[in-house]
Amino acid sequence: MEFKHKSVLLEEVIENLNIKPDGIYVDGTLGGAGHSSEIVKRLGEGGRLIGIDQDSDAIKAATERLAPYKDKVTIVRDNYCNMKSVLDSLNIERVDGILLDLGVSSYQLDSKDRGFTYREEDALLDMRMDDRNPMTAADIINDYSEGELTRILKEYGEERFAKKIASNICTARENKRIETAGELNEIIKNSIPMKYRANGGHPSKRTYQAIRIELNRELDVLKNSLDDMISKLSDGGRLCVITFHSLEDRIVKNNFKTNENPCTCPKNFPVCVCGKKSKGKVISRKPILPSEEELETNSRSKSAKLRVFERKH
Repeated sequence: MEFKHKSVLLEEVIENLNIKPDGIYVDGTLGGAGHSSEIVKRLGEGGRLIGIDQDSDAIKAATERLAPYKDKVTIVRDNYCNMKSVLDSLNIERVDGILLDLGVSSYQLDSKDRGFTYREEDALLDMRMDDRNPMTAADIINDYSEGELTRILKEYGEERFAKKIASNICTARENKRIETAGELNEIIKNSIPMKYRANGGHPSKRTYQAIRIELNRELDVLKNSLDDMISKLSDGGRLCVITFHSLEDRIVKNNFKTNENPCTCPKNFPVCVCGKKSKGKVISRKPILPSEEELETNSRSKSAKLRVFERKH
């Protein structure tokens, strides 16, 4: 299956990165290089693009797509949480822009072999962004305690029937290990009352999201990476982050707010004594959303939000 993915908020990202022809830019979630191919087109002789992705299929697809620009492009297989060390290893002290697109690619969602999808009944439950990870989604489903399963379904899936689903998973796996999407779908369907199944999309959607986030440590990785990325930006450099659910968006929003105004002094203090200095400013007071036109042509852009932070030294 070809690595295809329609880049979400493409124009908005390009506009907000403020691309300079001789600048250095990092795409921390390279994917099929949809955003990156547009960034690199705008770079001149001195410009450079660093593309990072942990997915081997993405690395292969992006390498092919960016081949015409290979003199300006460096591709690294790694998790974006290691961006600082990746840049240090390339002797890059500062960059002019960083992009994170936190969406799961169409390729990953639609490819049966990757095990992200609930639409292929016989797909094995995998969901690894990086196939070097020894743990799969099936391991979480079969090995986590009922309490742990309930917690991740509530926290990461915002699933109102988390307790019932977790309980039914534990009962089902006593007889046989749960290996396929079809087996898990059946358990989820039987855990949700009929009247709630009629609305809100596929009943498995929230459970699969929760397991995927847990397996790939998506929220921890995001939370622990943003400060490092901001520290790597040059004066006027921008960090653009596209999120797809409220948990991610909240992390980005709060982090940008803290980096803009890190002062922890009580409000009634006449002057700041904590010594914490602002790292820059939030460009997007409200998240930037897809246009009506994009929503019509790309259904996966529906929940996308872009937030932008500009570094000031």
